[in-house]
Amino acid sequence: MKRIFLVEDDKAIAKNLMLLLRSEGYTVTHAPTQSEAIDLVSVNRFDLALVDISLPDGNGFTVCTEIKETQDIPVIFLTASGDEASVVTGLNMGADDYITKPFRPRELIARIKTALRKSGRSGPAFEICGLNVDTASGVVKKDGSEIFLSALEYRLLLVFINNPKSIITRGRLLDELWDAAGEFVNDNTLTVYIKRLREKIENDPANPQIILTVRGTGYRLGDGYVSK
Repeated sequence: MKRIFLVEDDKAIAKNLMLLLRSEGYTVTHAPTQSEAIDLVSVNRFDLALVDISLPDGNGFTVCTEIKETQDIPVIFLTASGDEASVVTGLNMGADDYITKPFRPRELIARIKTALRKSGRSGPAFEICGLNVDTASGVVKKDGSEIFLSALEYRLLLVFINNPKSIITRGRLLDELWDAAGEFVNDNTLTVYIKRLREKIENDPANPQIILTVRGTGYRLGDGYVSK
């Protein structure tokens, strides 16, 4: 699981970004200030950093410099609209990319995946019962042929892939889907999504081997998975 370091002082933006990134299968560590960011960089290892340029006790340039001196990871700056001078400064300091607020969630995820791939830190492939999931590209294949999942179906599948040895309760799945969708997902809706996902990924949806039902509790991933 890839580790994202988020440096953002706006609480609402940070909350939404953490929900988005976690729904995509990333682990997220958040720092709201320059000083906290520098402290965390000194004791943690990350795979990529998202850094806001404007911070209450300094700026993202200082954080970027610290990251680049201690960890060889991509840095993507979050910048205010039209702040061309800051963008140029950031890129000259070694930032790998930038994205302007407000940004589209899917664009941000695409830029993150591109930066990870270029740095050689792209996510692993995961295989179970002929189903192959490349978490770097978001491509899902069944017996070599690509299958297309909706955003919520893919996020539901990621929950199982990221917790291969755990029994996942329906309550937890509801929380995950609600966060990812930004709207209420009820118990009946979850049942529908599980059914639709099984129809796309299982050889025999009536006798699933990938997403197993644990009666009275929830679901778990089937045996025989391989994380590459």
